[in-house]
Order: sequence, then structure tokens, then C-alpha cells
Amino acid sequence: MRLALALACALALATAAAAEPERWRAEWPRTDFSTTSVGDWSEIVSGGPPRDGIPALSDPDFLPVAAERRLSDREPVIAVELGDAAPRAYPIRYLMWHEIVNDTAGGLPIAVTYCPFCNSGLTFDRRLDGRTLTFGVSGKLRASDMVMYDRETESWWQQALGRGIVGEMTGRELRLLPTWMESWAQFRERNPEGLVMAQPDWPRAYGRNPYAGYDGAARPFLYSGEMPPHGIPALARVVRVGERAWTFDRVRREGELREAGVTISWSEGQASALDAQSIGQGREVGTIRVRDGRGRNVPHDVLFAFAFHALFPQGEWMLPK
Repeated sequence: MRLALALACALALATAAAAEPERWRAEWPRTDFSTTSVGDWSEIVSGGPPRDGIPALSDPDFLPVAAERRLSDREPVIAVELGDAAPRAYPIRYLMWHEIVNDTAGGLPIAVTYCPFCNSGLTFDRRLDGRTLTFGVSGKLRASDMVMYDRETESWWQQALGRGIVGEMTGRELRLLPTWMESWAQFRERNPEGLVMAQPDWPRAYGRNPYAGYDGAARPFLYSGEMPPHGIPALARVVRVGERAWTFDRVRREGELREAGVTISWSEGQASALDAQSIGQGREVGTIRVRDGRGRNVPHDVLFAFAFHALFPQGEWMLPK
């Protein structure tokens, strides 16, 4: 693991022992720590950066697809194709450094999120109870998954669940939207008139993976929970639909699966964002699409197996018959 990641890990381990609300109140004076679904505060640890040390973005600029010159063909993007709104691509090269983009697509307030440590890339409807929430990065991790917070109530949210875990919004869930991760070339070919998020105006090494080699590691970052069952490697990718998970290896081997009311397909062309130092040079992982019986896109996630096991402990592993 790269030196920066090792140093961050050491820092986080040093602060993990102090993972209790009393230590957080000065930084989070508006958060209601008396309301929570977290059974053991030690589950929440510092990921290294402080609150907003990873700066979430809001209302980014976009370019026409034809004008984009920075992205390589195999680089992953999160594709957002909702209703009549112009299709939008959110490159992982930017989400790697910002993790959350608060945006509006076709009048719908959305939060496009990506957690590098569990590879979860999800898009949520930001509306709840008649108000629109704006999300930031807390700097905390739980089961190695990003803990987001909303700026309106300063409640904390588990990113891979879209669920409030601390504060006023505890137990509330954001609506998950049917978006997916694919290569830039795949998005561009399908949406030549679409839009792509422009490079943010921040001093970051966009296009570089700061966690080189991470998805080939034996253990996840800052994770002390159980490993996945059935001999599945901790950092193997799985496709999650609801509380069911299919391994990438199975989908890739069979090409297409029709189970539990969905069709899951795999196609080549997408690089791993968490392999090589240059995101576009990552090893082949391919693209997953999930559709229902009428061919409509289904909300899903592609995350590491350990995260599914930790966050969906009663989840069903869809193994070969």
C-alpha cells in the first residue's frame, strides 16, 4: 500500500480508540448524538481527513461529450440517465477526490456518491420530507464505508445504505436511483449528445489513483469485521440488488443471469479505478447492467464483498446452483 495510505491508516487507528460522541461534539455541535442506530460507537472511526477535508462538490460545470479530451476510453464514470434530462457522466477520476457531488438533473436534486474503500457508487434523490438535503463528507468510516452528513441537520448517513445512522435523520432512507458505473467509451457511444462533468477547480491529481493496488489487497482499509462467507475474497466485487449479492466472477463467467426478477449482464471495456496508479490503466473489470423484466434499469450497487457482508448481514449470496 502506498505511504500516504499507510500514514492515514496509522492516524485513523490512533484516533479509533477515542471514537465516542464526547470527542466529536466540538466538531459537530449541531448533531444529535442521543439519537442513533449505531450499537457500538467504536464502529465509527476516523478515515484520516477531518470533516470536509474531502471536499464534496455542488452544482458542477459540464461539457458536451464531444468536447471532453481528458478521459481515456476505459476510465469508469457513473452514468446518470433519468427521464427526459440530458444523460450525464460523472468521472470516477473526480469522485475519487471528492466522493460526493450534489447536483440537479432535469429538476431532480441528486447526490452522486463514491466510496473508494468499498467501491460503492450510488446516486440518491436528495429530497426528503419536503426539503432538499445537501451532503458533505464527514471524514468518518463505518465498516470502511463513507459516513456522509447533511448540512441541514448535520445528521450522519451510511453511504452504501443511503440511511441515516446518527442524529435527527436516524432511520430515514434516501431513494436510490437507477444509475450505474461504466467506461467513458461506453457512455460516449450511447450518448454522443450527452454531458460530462468538467474538471473541478481544485488542486488535485485528477486521473491518479491514490490507493494504487487497493483492490488487490488481502484486507480492507480500517475494517475489523468478519470476512465474507463461501471463500469469497474480501475485496472481490459483487453486484448488490436489494439484499442479494452476485459475485462479479459468476456474472462474468456466465455473461448474463436471470434470477430473482432481474437480468444481470456483463460486458468488457471498463478499468478498475483502484488498481493501477493511473485510473485509465487499471486492469479489466468490465461493466455490469441490471434490468427488470421490462428492460428498465434497476437500482443496484457494485461493491466489495466484505462491505456487503458487513452492511447486509442477513443478505442472500446468490451462488451458482
